[in-house]
Amino acid sequence: MKSTSTPCHLHIRYISWLCFVLLTIFVRAQDAAVIDRMVQEANGNSQLQKLAHELFDRIGPRLTGTPQLGQANDWAVAKYTEWGIAARNEQWGEWKGWERGITHIDMVSPRVKSLEGTQLAWSPSTRGKTVTAELIIIPDLADSMAFQQWLPNVKGKFVMVSMNQPTGRPDYNWQEFSTKESFDKMKAARTQQTQDWTKRIRKTGYSTRMLPIVLEKAGAAGVIGNNWSSGFGVDKIFNAYTSKIPTVDIALEDYGMLYRLVESGDNPKISIRTESKDLGTVPVFNTLAEIKGTEKPDEYVMLSAHFDSWDGGTGATDNGTGTLTMMEAMRILKAVYPNPKRTILVGHWASEEQGLNGSRAFVEDHPEIVSKLQALFNQDNGTGRVVNISGQGFEHSGEFIKRWLAAVPANVRDSIKTSFPGTPGGGGSDFASFVAVGAPGFSLSSLSWSYFNYTWHTNRDTYDKIVFDDLRNNALLTAIMVYMASEDKETFPRGKAALGVDRQGRPVTWPAPVKAIRKGPVAPVN
Repeated sequence: MKSTSTPCHLHIRYISWLCFVLLTIFVRAQDAAVIDRMVQEANGNSQLQKLAHELFDRIGPRLTGTPQLGQANDWAVAKYTEWGIAARNEQWGEWKGWERGITHIDMVSPRVKSLEGTQLAWSPSTRGKTVTAELIIIPDLADSMAFQQWLPNVKGKFVMVSMNQPTGRPDYNWQEFSTKESFDKMKAARTQQTQDWTKRIRKTGYSTRMLPIVLEKAGAAGVIGNNWSSGFGVDKIFNAYTSKIPTVDIALEDYGMLYRLVESGDNPKISIRTESKDLGTVPVFNTLAEIKGTEKPDEYVMLSAHFDSWDGGTGATDNGTGTLTMMEAMRILKAVYPNPKRTILVGHWASEEQGLNGSRAFVEDHPEIVSKLQALFNQDNGTGRVVNISGQGFEHSGEFIKRWLAAVPANVRDSIKTSFPGTPGGGGSDFASFVAVGAPGFSLSSLSWSYFNYTWHTNRDTYDKIVFDDLRNNALLTAIMVYMASEDKETFPRGKAALGVDRQGRPVTWPAPVKAIRKGPVAPVN
């Protein structure tokens, strides 16, 4: 008679399979429970508005090398400490120290009017004096020799170095109210005027960066510009290149008035008093915070955003919103997931605006972290909800990110488009510092809300532009992605990263090592 009993090895295989199924169900249930608590924490106990008020309204802009960035560094450490998260400021180099003071700009002739304007970053002060002088416009000359002959005319005068815009209305006004013929005519005039002005500056023989320095050496009283954000009527605030005379940006409306008065021979005079302080060479820091891993403490999942800003506004959307996304995500993780499998680390980088310097220094200083990086998530393009994630050219990015993203609630996940493996481009923010050395850094790219036209590097980048509902979604998304990356049983493979070539098959290059900017003062750049 044949035995009807099942072989022992089949029992073992069945039991093993059953254990695997049960474990999978348990893990998924555990993940669901953690994520549910994250959703509750994000929506029921959000700290975003409080953080935004403290950072943007109280501390304000965070230009690299200013006391305000130092205050923000200390504020972030204190905030993380309050949440029970270990945090520190880590010096990565030195920079040109500067502090903005009061700027007064007034027209005193042919009539009296207070003007809207401000110093550019790192601009010299007027040394306790109010400087009053006539205005002069860079003329349209034949060539650089003619410019050299004209140059003595700038002595003792304020020199206007920007073109006069043909309209102060944003393009959407023209689209809504004008005839097509009128709109086309304005755009053609603006294009022609821009081309003519570019040629005018080129014929001086100097770049827009060198021209203010030349004017300063020739004895100009100051440099006057208008960096209008095309089509939106706000001023982009960058940096000055002069070292002794002030460089100021005057708003389009007032700049245009002054320009027309000069052109018509009314010889307008303005007075300027700027009270900024040159603080010499100062140390600069990244702020780091950490939740130590329990099972794989020497492997890392990172959150990333740059902490510095330009200082025409208060840096709310560039990159205050990215900063708050990462801080709130860390707060949620600490409250719901205090004992992660892998170490969770957040980097708030300085000097992104001058060339990703803070994050590049971190990559150079911490190979032990970068080499064990499971994933880095960076956010840096405005206040809108995240709608794009690229694999940045990493061969296996799709299988990992899709798995992590699958755990995100549908109302957050469904609006996100993914691209795998993607390309290693997008060097405009700090994740690129990691991608450049083959470490898996990913950008959480968001809806712009007119970011590039309206708030990016402008004097309108302030608290009131934040869309807190979208920001709350981004913090929740980041917290869940970090949790899933930390818990993943697999380690993101280094293997092939597509860093070697770009989409045209050309070798990808990267700037010189960051050691070159370790010692200051460093000449600031756009």
